[in-house]
Amino acid sequence: MVLTAQFMALLDVFIVNVAVPTIGSGLHATGAGLQLVVAGYSITYAVLLITGARLGDLLGHRRVHLAGLALFTTASLACGLASDTGQLIAFRLVQGAGSAVMIPQVLSLIQRHFTGEARARALGAYSAVLATGAAAGQVLGGVLVSADLFGTGWRPVFLVNVPVGLVLLAVGSRVLPRDEVHAPERSRRLDLPGLALLGCAVSLLTVPLVLGQQEGWPLWSWLCLSAAAVVFAVFCGYESRLARRGGAPLIAPRVLRHPGIALAVVRLLAVMAVNAGFLFSLTLHIQGGLGDSALRAGLTFAPTAVVFGLVGLTWRAWPASWQPVLVPGGFALAALSVAGVGWTLHGGGHGGPWLYGALTGVGVGLALGFSPTLTGALATVRPEDAADASGLLATVTQLGQLIGVAVFGTLFLNRLESLGAPGAYTSSDALLVCMYALAATATLGAVSGLVRRRR
Repeated sequence: MVLTAQFMALLDVFIVNVAVPTIGSGLHATGAGLQLVVAGYSITYAVLLITGARLGDLLGHRRVHLAGLALFTTASLACGLASDTGQLIAFRLVQGAGSAVMIPQVLSLIQRHFTGEARARALGAYSAVLATGAAAGQVLGGVLVSADLFGTGWRPVFLVNVPVGLVLLAVGSRVLPRDEVHAPERSRRLDLPGLALLGCAVSLLTVPLVLGQQEGWPLWSWLCLSAAAVVFAVFCGYESRLARRGGAPLIAPRVLRHPGIALAVVRLLAVMAVNAGFLFSLTLHIQGGLGDSALRAGLTFAPTAVVFGLVGLTWRAWPASWQPVLVPGGFALAALSVAGVGWTLHGGGHGGPWLYGALTGVGVGLALGFSPTLTGALATVRPEDAADASGLLATVTQLGQLIGVAVFGTLFLNRLESLGAPGAYTSSDALLVCMYALAATATLGAVSGLVRRRR
């Protein structure tokens, strides 16, 4: 039951990507509005994820999971009924908050109520859900949008969550084990000042990145970006002081000092930014620049998502001699493949078989940049810090997606701003520039891996 909820929340990250062009035409949304529709979910998810996990410790995982599921389902209904872009963005923020409360409880419930072989099977099923959610989201999004059920266009990509969520609420209230919250867990209080500072820093970073291009990069956008750096520094200082006083900071400084964690943060930010920027810009090009259907767009991404899942599940079984070079090699392959996607589509064509070869390479490269990095980082952490490290890295993955949509989405849309003017970029020109920038980011991930290996 909880894995179905996990699948639904993961599905919602990817299913919306395919619907973005249809949402834009249906609501007459600007490029910045579309970026916020996609990124809004990640903003609240990233900021509230650690707090959501701590709420489970304080109030009980069953109770908090069901509350998050109810919030997510209600927000999905509101998204599906939204009448303008502002409403949709606001409800996406609420939907992300529901996921941040609901999802951290999944692993906690597995760890608490399964042992031995049963736990291994449950964790295997959990990994399979993560591996298949992306592919299913892309394809299902294309199917729902192309079907245009009852003339509703993009709305079913959100409304599909409602019946599933209602069934899960009914079943969960009956089958989930009752909570037994222990005294040591209640001692980990919420870090509300830290939460406020982190939310402020993320907002000050995201809003100007998304709206700056549309507004012509006014003075306020640069002031916000500068303020984001200041607020983040204040956040770090507050977290350090809270830890020294024996409190429970949102992000424990000692976790960042574990060997490999800081480098893992850099790598995860890079791989998730590349993934999100790649999906967002290529979706707009396929449906806007090439005029293909949402279903065609969803099927185009299927090789990348399927291969990402397969590699994520199997890389541990690969030869031991390959393991030290998997991460830098994965980033290098992702860089070449992303650039290859831009090259094969340059000129306005569909790319043919070369495109699908490049898309497969993107999936393999991103999986090798992500899965060994995450696993290796968590393996270095002391058991008592495992929960904080998991929360930190999960938050980083969401922030990476947020940065990817904001930065690379803006880069792509900026090239289309003067579309139709003499000497202006075409959609394929804009895509090529964006793909080269994504390839440069992946290259940074490869270099960081090589530096770490030499050390």
